[in-house]
Amino acid sequence: MNEKFINHLACPVTNTKLEWDKANNRLISHEAKLAYPIQNGIPVLLPEAGEKLED
Repeated sequence: MNEKFINHLACPVTNTKLEWDKANNRLISHEAKLAYPIQNGIPVLLPEAGEKLED
């Protein structure tokens, strides 16, 4: 995953910046408390694809 590319992505729910969780290959929205998967190198930025994060 290209970090420059990630810097241009935003959470589809809150429109805030996403953080790349390299270890788990996902993008984190701290504001929405959601984790979006990256499948075959493509971020799946659909609200229904986000997994809820625990506090």
